[in-house]
Amino acid sequence: MSKNESYQRPSWDEYFMNIVKMVGTRGTCDRGRIGCVITKDNRIVTTGYVGSPLGLAHCDEIGHEMHTIINEDGTESRHCIRTTHAEQNAICQAARFGISLNGGTLYLQMTPCYTCAKMLINAGIKRIVCEKDYHAGKRSKEIFQEAGLEYVLLNDEVLKYEDQ
Repeated sequence: MSKNESYQRPSWDEYFMNIVKMVGTRGTCDRGRIGCVITKDNRIVTTGYVGSPLGLAHCDEIGHEMHTIINEDGTESRHCIRTTHAEQNAICQAARFGISLNGGTLYLQMTPCYTCAKMLINAGIKRIVCEKDYHAGKRSKEIFQEAGLEYVLLNDEVLKYEDQ
């Protein structure tokens, strides 16, 4: 770095999103190595990544457990249901150690699914920051607004899966 260049310290959102990406590398389903970080007062209180429940085989070991969903518009989408979502694992980790998430901020690589969105609202999360959008995230964004959560989407790109 030259004398004329000044170091640009990352914002809190940039900082935590970089950590989210590293957390996601622990994921055990190659369809979505998604990570999650939940903070309170700019301090990490819990993390989570996509993986099978404790003691059960992972997708990376035995393959995916794919289900086909027929959407309201008649289109089909495929989902691996073997794993627990990153945000679900983060909530479970906090519960396991008696950590309240009330008033926290969640950082995630994509907009949460509808089930996770409801869990986040019930856990007391007040702010959600996502790097990319989720192809089925419309209803999640609607209930975030209804519940008064702040939702920040850093990039309009929709995260796509190979076998969607």
